[in-house]
Amino acid sequence: MQAIRVTGGNTLSGTIPISGAKNAALPLLCATLLTDQPLRFSHVPDLADIRTLSALLSQHGTQISQNSQGGARAGDMTLTTPKILSPVAPYELVSTMRASILVLGPLLGRHHQARVALPGGCAIGSRPVDLHIKAMEALGASVDVVGGDVVATAPAGGLRGGTIVFPKVSVGATENALMAAALARGTTQLENAAQEPEIVDLGNLLIAMGVPITGLGTATIEIEGQETLNGCDHRVVADRIEAGTFAVAALITGGDLFLEGARANHLQAHLDILTTAGAICEVKPTGIRIAADVDRPQRFDAQTTEFPGFPTDLQAQMMALACIAQGQSTITETIFENRFMHVDELARLGADIHIRGNQATVVGTPRLSGARVSATDLRAGAALVLAGLAAEGDTYVTALEHLDRGYERFEEKLRGVGADLERVTLSA
Repeated sequence: MQAIRVTGGNTLSGTIPISGAKNAALPLLCATLLTDQPLRFSHVPDLADIRTLSALLSQHGTQISQNSQGGARAGDMTLTTPKILSPVAPYELVSTMRASILVLGPLLGRHHQARVALPGGCAIGSRPVDLHIKAMEALGASVDVVGGDVVATAPAGGLRGGTIVFPKVSVGATENALMAAALARGTTQLENAAQEPEIVDLGNLLIAMGVPITGLGTATIEIEGQETLNGCDHRVVADRIEAGTFAVAALITGGDLFLEGARANHLQAHLDILTTAGAICEVKPTGIRIAADVDRPQRFDAQTTEFPGFPTDLQAQMMALACIAQGQSTITETIFENRFMHVDELARLGADIHIRGNQATVVGTPRLSGARVSATDLRAGAALVLAGLAAEGDTYVTALEHLDRGYERFEEKLRGVGADLERVTLSA
């Protein structure tokens, strides 16, 4: 069994380069299905989810070339899909990754039919695909769920523009609607659309491919569908969740880190909470400096919400920080109903956490104690490593398949700024 062994007590200091965003790269790569022209990407993170999606796109007909060493920069990928060879996204490729549903819109837009197995991913609560289905239906598609697959067919002549009103904000459904609308006849308007930076990044790619789009970064987006799209070059936006995770690492260890490439306007709500907890957050032209300004973090309150609010993907990491903060902190989760599964694992390290409904009350303790813990999902894995950095003795974090899905060179980056950790093999 693989584990990350973390020996706590080191103060982190130095520079961490922020990778391209996983949550941006996945829909960007799916956009290759919209055109027969090559899309050339840079700053693509090397992650398990990227490899899974690459395998899925390949069976749809995408040709992929990747340059990770030698004369090209790491993270350069060229994707070309001359023809859709299959509209089927099979369960064996889809079951481990939620983002697989993002092939639905592009396949319908270009191939006029799709059969996508219901996706998997982290076990953090119900994340139904009904908003994706309703979006496709608003563009004229007929959609059914048959045998665990979403089966969709576009009307004669292809999808047609329409108005899609999301009853609640959904990043994935907004992304699917954007891509489907890019090849729909006429104008499509999205109401109550997601405003996350990853949505803006996808919209900017589609604009470069020839799609007129207005309203990116707002709740109302308008897309003028095109008959065909061209290829282009695109750099994946920096990963705000990775940056936010390492920002917590700076404060939880009493350290001083420069997050190279991080963008403050993508993290403002998180930075505001870190400032309350005792961090210096210094925005520079090339990144963000996070430094501890207190001997021990101060109490804080946080509530997850859609962008530009505090993101649910940083909730577990901030809970790790609250475990050693002075006083009593509260963290309220409004996005996913099962995203407190890491609480029991933090308790194994000595954390004092009480759950009532969707709110966690955390009574800080000066020092946690190392133990063997298991990652319950991607962000929980990162949170447990952060807690281990602040614990006495050794912490062993298992179930690394979650962590490997979302962080590029996680241990290497932390070791580079002074953390004492390594990947080891444990007996069962």
